[in-house]
Amino acid sequence: MGRPIDARGWIFEVEDHATPGTYIPLGLLTSWTKNAGENEETADTTTFDSNGYYEQDVMQRGATIEVSGLYGATSGTQDPGQLYVDETWTYLLGEDSRGKMRYRHTSQDEWTVWECTVTPGEQGGETNAKTSWGATFTRCGAPTTEAVVTTP
Repeated sequence: MGRPIDARGWIFEVEDHATPGTYIPLGLLTSWTKNAGENEETADTTTFDSNGYYEQDVMQRGATIEVSGLYGATSGTQDPGQLYVDETWTYLLGEDSRGKMRYRHTSQDEWTVWECTVTPGEQGGETNAKTSWGATFTRCGAPTTEAVVTTP
């Protein structure tokens, strides 16, 4: 049995709509959650032949990833990934609201790629806290994968 992997080893990137294939890392993240059952829909298939036991078929699969972190503003410039989500992707509507995000752990040699929409998270903080930042990505369709390309 292998060792558990560190949560901080996950990398999340968003694709620039204007330059397909160009991904921007999401920086300053402090937590993330993947919900593989979000937006799942089922059909009840229980009949008299089920002998009192519930039965169902999954009719739709869905998933979300919620990322949270600190609002990044080093030298007056917001983290590029956060800025892209906040100032570009968040304002796209209809078909344009779909984009791509990808994620992987540093120990993996393959990205998981989602076509998805994004919902901006709440921002805030208290007297002795740093400002929070977050977003939720909702997968549209089946995930795909692509190899990690390293440049020498």
